[in-house]
Amino acid sequence: MKVLTKIKSFSLLFFFLFLCSKSIAQENKITVTQDPKFEQLLNEKRKINSSITVNDRYKIQIYNGDNENSRKKLIEFKKENVNFDATIVFSTPMYKVWVGNFKTRIEAEKNLTDLKKKYPTAFLIKPNK
Repeated sequence: MKVLTKIKSFSLLFFFLFLCSKSIAQENKITVTQDPKFEQLLNEKRKINSSITVNDRYKIQIYNGDNENSRKKLIEFKKENVNFDATIVFSTPMYKVWVGNFKTRIEAEKNLTDLKKKYPTAFLIKPNK
């Protein structure tokens, strides 16, 4: 009787091993369909991020205050100065409006004198990375 149970258990084991080796749950093929507009959006985001990054270029800070007033100043500035990059940077606990992306200090100072007429508290900064 013990011999028959061992034979049954071995045959059952071999049957399951054979079944497991022959069965395949999934295939290795993966197809990803992507909307072509997705790549366009990524490229736009990359362009925007590169223009507002904090880097070794000079910027002019025209406002320092709370969130709501910073947004108002930014919108007001962008309406009047289309050719300047402008962004809001949060530095605890204040929001700062930074404009420009100047390679040289001379170029930044030239624009600073023009901006001081409208924004008397504006000053030149060179942010760290």
